[in-house]
Amino acid sequence: MNNRLSTFDVVNYSILILIALACAYPFVNIIAVSLSDGAYVQAGKVFLYPRGFNLETYEQILFRNQFGIPRAMYNSVLYAVLGTVVAVSLTYVAAYCLSRQRFVGRHVFMLLIFFTMLFDGGLIPHYLLVKNLGLVGTIWSMVIPGAINVFLLIVTRTFLDTLPVELEESAFIDGANDFRVMRSIFIPLSAPIIATIAVFYAVGIWNAYLSPIIYLQKTKLYPIQVMLYQLTIQPSATSETLPTVVEGSVLINPVNLRAAIIFIGMFPILLVYPFAQKYFTKGIMLGAIKG
Repeated sequence: MNNRLSTFDVVNYSILILIALACAYPFVNIIAVSLSDGAYVQAGKVFLYPRGFNLETYEQILFRNQFGIPRAMYNSVLYAVLGTVVAVSLTYVAAYCLSRQRFVGRHVFMLLIFFTMLFDGGLIPHYLLVKNLGLVGTIWSMVIPGAINVFLLIVTRTFLDTLPVELEESAFIDGANDFRVMRSIFIPLSAPIIATIAVFYAVGIWNAYLSPIIYLQKTKLYPIQVMLYQLTIQPSATSETLPTVVEGSVLINPVNLRAAIIFIGMFPILLVYPFAQKYFTKGIMLGAIKG
């Protein structure tokens, strides 16, 4: 029996390693291509490590402002930070109210909120709503419409339901009000779920490209994902704005530029995970299962 389990474990781990390598290869290949000489890229000689290592591609993109990437990066960081702060704040406050048993009608409100998760009005009603609110063409169109995600609201409320009600009762006896209880007791105990929903919101805002195209309507307001779409997917934009450049003895071709732009678009959001990882698994499990 032990031998069978051991064999099963070996096969299982081998499969998982192969899957991990398959997932990691595109990422490693993009980095290698972005740091390689374009001549090696054209010859198909770049796979896992750079050939003709250089940083000229990143210099072209970041410091010469030829493609508007620095401005797009600034916009993405602004939307992600502002949007995450607003979304986490509103989601947590709403979840706290809905988790309090003394809140009359909380089940009715929860049912109405859950209904919006199942039935969506569609793109045109969303656009008309955002337009009538005067948000079209402003940065708030990236913040307000998606400020509360119903699924994350439910997860947060379920997490708050698991906290002992005696903490709240003792605070009220000492003269604290709801805002003091939430700020001094519940928020410090909610670090796992706050970090979890913050990661979800930040990734969602950072990766959004359809909403900015619809609502922002100004190139100077576009985030990095829209610029990435225009420079790497649209044929007309690709052929017109990604030239072949020779810097000294280094060849920079459109493939190098695409790889560097893709990596720049991925890198900042990847930095979020190491800081939130210790809370992530705990938060999502505690928020998904009511104890």
